[in-house]
Amino acid sequence: MLLLRQAWAPIAAAVSFLLLLLIHNHLLREGGQLVAGTCEIVTLDRDSSQPKRTIARQTARCACRKGQIAGTTRTKPACVDVHIISSRQWCGMTPCLDDESCNLLVNQSGWTCTQPGGRVKTTTVS
Repeated sequence: MLLLRQAWAPIAAAVSFLLLLLIHNHLLREGGQLVAGTCEIVTLDRDSSQPKRTIARQTARCACRKGQIAGTTRTKPACVDVHIISSRQWCGMTPCLDDESCNLLVNQSGWTCTQPGGRVKTTTVS
């Protein structure tokens, strides 16, 4: 019986520690602090009221490292090098999917991703 009491305390401490660790990790993923170099989508609104056109607006929250800023990689929010954003060379972020081609808009306010079938997705930065 004495041995059981002595073993119970370290087991209870270990279980408590694991439970706290799980709660901490859950809070980090659910609106807590982001891991450095990562982003999450905060809001996403879609408007398909116009024929053959969908307007989507998204807001992302990022925790970027020094020398990085929020951008887009492979159509998802990501931390990218600051010089890409400051020089407005959007295609340097690799914003399009692998099978799409990226082109800058004439006024450098965004980019287009052209799919092999000819469908074009236009992204503007505001």
